[in-house]
Amino acid sequence: MIDLDKYLTPYKIGRPVLTGSGIPGSFDYKAVDVPFVFVHNNKYHMLYTGFDGIGYQSALAVSDDLINWSHKGVILKRDKNNKWDSIGACATWMIKESNNLYDTPRLTRVHGRYWLVYHSYPSDGYENGPAEIGLAWTEDENLLNWHKLDQPVFSWRDGDDWEAGGLYKACIIRNNDLWYMFYNAKNRADRWTEQTGVATSSDLLTWERAKTNPVLKVTPGSWDERFVSDPYVVSDGKIWLNFYFGLGPGHAQEGLAYSRNLTDWHKLPMPIITSGLPGSLDERHAHKASIFYENDVLYHFYCAARVYREGDVTRFNDEFRSITVAASKPWKEKSL
Repeated sequence: MIDLDKYLTPYKIGRPVLTGSGIPGSFDYKAVDVPFVFVHNNKYHMLYTGFDGIGYQSALAVSDDLINWSHKGVILKRDKNNKWDSIGACATWMIKESNNLYDTPRLTRVHGRYWLVYHSYPSDGYENGPAEIGLAWTEDENLLNWHKLDQPVFSWRDGDDWEAGGLYKACIIRNNDLWYMFYNAKNRADRWTEQTGVATSSDLLTWERAKTNPVLKVTPGSWDERFVSDPYVVSDGKIWLNFYFGLGPGHAQEGLAYSRNLTDWHKLPMPIITSGLPGSLDERHAHKASIFYENDVLYHFYCAARVYREGDVTRFNDEFRSITVAASKPWKEKSL
């Protein structure tokens, strides 16, 4: 038996820990999204994405307590260079030194460089067109000066029907001398389905898809009947865990799947973080996980969405989108 209760984080902080700026012309004018939390140079860092109405750009924030975050700098800016990623870049993952859920997430150098993975869409607008996946690297210990490879390393163009509509979030881990890239993709442009696949590589540049893709599928009639998306893969001993989000009728919610071999996955039947009650920060969506363990507490960062209210700092269509967190233990009064 696998004790899955220890991965639950039922205590939502109930407020944003990071929002967009709401400043016209800024990279995060309309929303922030897709957190990835880690420690670098003894400081908490968050990789995250901003949306300005044209496309995504990616940035770093820093914190002293995991709760109060401040913007550090934009690291992947829009560059109208007529390249495949000229609209912007949604960075989703940095390569870590350990897969272990209980190890502090820290970056590791590969060939003397830190690496991140991102995806980019071909047209202006919100996730407009079929996205492809690229890599960027830095030797800068401040993590502010990044260099993108000239071409995508992974594309829908040579994929299967289930990913013909484009690619989304990727996370990259190393196991038994192979790199594994988990990613979600959609099958078409309208009323699409998103599922999760995996590819392997020996060099981070050339990837081979698993023959069993998609390895995490939607379940008809269930809470994740349309999307099984945004993988966050870690290990706990011999068990692999994938914190993902599912979408069914109306709401995105956080789910959990487990595996013993990174290929055969079993999903829990119900979400582990549900969308909130009407009026709450995540009344519409609770999705896009980043997991962080420290001092016997498991933190589950995610993007929350609710209906926009007059006075909200940002507005994305009719929504207020922010980054928030839930924990495995109740919040102390000074944190709230």
